[in-house]
Amino acid sequence: MSDSSKINFDYVKRTLVFKFDAGTSRGVLKTKDVFWIKAFHAERPGLLGWGEAAPLVKLSLDDREDFEHVLREIVVGLSGRSFEKNEADVLRQLGELIPFELPSIRFALETAILDLINGGKKKILGSGFYNGEKAISINGLIWMGHQDFMLEQINEKLAQGFDCIKMKIGAIDFRQELDLLDYIRSKFSKDQVTLRVDANGAFSTEDALGKLQHLAQYDLHSIEQPIAAGNWDTMKQLCAVTPLPIALDEELIGVKGKAELLDKIEPQHIILKPTLLGGILETKEWIELAEARSIGWWMTSALESTIGLNAIAQLADSLETKIPQGLGTGKLYMNNLESPLEIDRGQIHYNQAIAWEEPA
Repeated sequence: MSDSSKINFDYVKRTLVFKFDAGTSRGVLKTKDVFWIKAFHAERPGLLGWGEAAPLVKLSLDDREDFEHVLREIVVGLSGRSFEKNEADVLRQLGELIPFELPSIRFALETAILDLINGGKKKILGSGFYNGEKAISINGLIWMGHQDFMLEQINEKLAQGFDCIKMKIGAIDFRQELDLLDYIRSKFSKDQVTLRVDANGAFSTEDALGKLQHLAQYDLHSIEQPIAAGNWDTMKQLCAVTPLPIALDEELIGVKGKAELLDKIEPQHIILKPTLLGGILETKEWIELAEARSIGWWMTSALESTIGLNAIAQLADSLETKIPQGLGTGKLYMNNLESPLEIDRGQIHYNQAIAWEEPA
């Protein structure tokens, strides 16, 4: 008799191609490599669970030249190992087996195993979202670029019915960015459209507070990561006097002392990207600590394909999110996997009538 708790692993690589040059304060992205990990039982090779390992260049702990070699060693080394058949034990096992320094691989394995346990139907945690019974509110993302390009995106998102807009800033002239925010506010009040901005650490420590004061006049919900990560003392000072709420993003990457960081900086919000933080278990720990300190949070994808986006959406829904999440990146690529994930009027839905395109 074979042991049905023993799981084998393999992976498929794909280079995703952006539909446009995706600009951030760290540069322009044209392609992104993703690795889809599959989990299966030897006696039932057609039953597959899928997860996604997709490090972000220049940002992820596991953005390294030998990433694929390390991934191959892990999937070979884990194949044939027994895993428990419940979520808590799977997450615990992988937390012990996969190093903290390989967050995207840990997240991919969590997702793949849970998918397999749940029947290989892209059901990771199960929720009203997966069942098609509820949708998740999301923000419309405005990518960096020249002012006309950004204005075009803003008009498109507003026409599509988004009531939460997130604009990346820090790459063009600051006055032009303020003009774009002024344009939105001239049409919609803060009660009609929620505005978020993401600086990706682009402000200098010297001019950050001044820029926050300028931004505050547009009734913003929050600003993500105004200064570069690692400047805890300066970030603490900013959070204490800021005229608009600050959300930590890159600041969380690679941090093992979660409580220490939150107690030191005392931010208003944190942003959670499971691919960068080490998956489901690590993300839940951040949330538990944040909520105990009355710190707000929301979850965002990190340019994953629909495999990773599906897992993050199910995780967000399972935690009963209250505000718009950052889950609108599934339509960025020309060669993404077709999936039941659909975006309509500022919400992401799971359409059970649409079949998944399997990784290949």
